Amino acid sequence: MKKFAIAAASVFMLAGVAACGESAADKAAEKQADAIEATGEARADQLEAQAAATSNEAQETALNAQADQVEKNADRKADMVEQQAGNADGGMTTNNTPSTQ
Repeated sequence: MKKFAIAAASVFMLAGVAACGESAADKAAEKQADAIEATGEARADQLEAQAAATSNEAQETALNAQADQVEKNADRKADMVEQQAGNADGGMTTNNTPSTQ
């Protein structure tokens, strides 16, 4: 019975340690990355609205392509911010950090 109690206590302790795995740098980077993505999404939405409002098909296509590129660039930059934060803590939390490749 004692062994069971010790094993159960160990499991609870490990679960508590796992829950605390995200560092302050990770949280800050995640907020910054979210802001970058939101800004990119807003700019892409503006471009898509311009595309929808134009009667020039070539211009519409170009604006939609530009909107797609803006979103991709924002996502890439956000991933880099999160990746750098993951590396800042000595790799302790890089298992959930997005790749920038």
